[in-house]
Amino acid sequence: MLPQNVKLDGKTVLLTGVAGFIGSNLAKRLFADVRDIRIVGIDNMNDYYDVRLKEERLKTLEGKEGFTFVKGDISDRALIDRLFAEYHPEVVVNLAAQAGVRYSITNPDAYVASNLIGFYNILEACRHSYDNGASGVEHLVYASSSSVYGSNKKVPYSTDDKVDNPVSLYAATKKSNELLAHAYAKLYNIPSTGLRFFTVYGPAGRPDMAYFGFTDKLVRGEKIKIFNYGNCKRDFTYIDDIVEGVVRVMRHAPERQTGEDGLPLSPYMVYNIGNSHPENLLDFVDILQQELVRAGVLPVDYDFEAHKELVPMQPGDVPVTYADTAPLERDFGFKPSTSLIDGLRAFAEWYAKKSI
Repeated sequence: MLPQNVKLDGKTVLLTGVAGFIGSNLAKRLFADVRDIRIVGIDNMNDYYDVRLKEERLKTLEGKEGFTFVKGDISDRALIDRLFAEYHPEVVVNLAAQAGVRYSITNPDAYVASNLIGFYNILEACRHSYDNGASGVEHLVYASSSSVYGSNKKVPYSTDDKVDNPVSLYAATKKSNELLAHAYAKLYNIPSTGLRFFTVYGPAGRPDMAYFGFTDKLVRGEKIKIFNYGNCKRDFTYIDDIVEGVVRVMRHAPERQTGEDGLPLSPYMVYNIGNSHPENLLDFVDILQQELVRAGVLPVDYDFEAHKELVPMQPGDVPVTYADTAPLERDFGFKPSTSLIDGLRAFAEWYAKKSI
């Protein structure tokens, strides 16, 4: 296992996308486990999905000592520069991004603004955090995605695989993030780690994700569309496992080293965070419906077969996602392990009680 070379106690963390699913859960975990941590959270609170859900997540952070919320967009260069100048973050976790594969087909501008320009702004701010001999940012951790693997046939997906064939703009922007981070790590010695997340789910998750969207439709008595006629497999990863992985990664920045040419070797790493156990979509739907009945979201006699429709693959989708997590286990002693039944049970119980 790698040693912890970044102490989080008493540090200031800039956390972008703090009202998002992963961001809000990460902030709660850090406040629970890290002494005297300060979190500056930024989020643009856009309406890609119901803003009330983002507001509910933020409420769980209100009143936390050391928490500062800034409503704004990372594509606003002046705002990002001001936050760095005012708060001097030692650790940056960039989770802000326009998410979703299908939405990128109809709304590409949102992806260019957030995922490209926004990430560039973060990198530039990290670069200038070292100006005038300042110690600056100790570690930049940023969200990538399993989407970068595109239509790769080899499984499980390894971070050693070539990922030059994205099948969506979203995937292309995430691969671009990795390339930009590598260049900045090399040029400016910014320790950075990219995390390829695999189908994150759980309570208060994103409504555009299949498990949430299916539930909404079933509750309304509508049909759910199961793509590729059910012949899809997804590496579903429970939110607590994702957060555990992120926290462990935050504590170890890639080491700065000098090459034979006297220039920095790129202090840069990329890891998969996935359950490493892909589930067939039809099996997933079967477990989801059982848990929705168990939680009282749907009645025992609900006719599920009448509410399923098998349809072709959607543009931008891939038939399988499957994470090779051996490097994560080797370097951080951690392997996501929450079962789909346990994860969907937690979601169904949350859904039964949700107020929005």
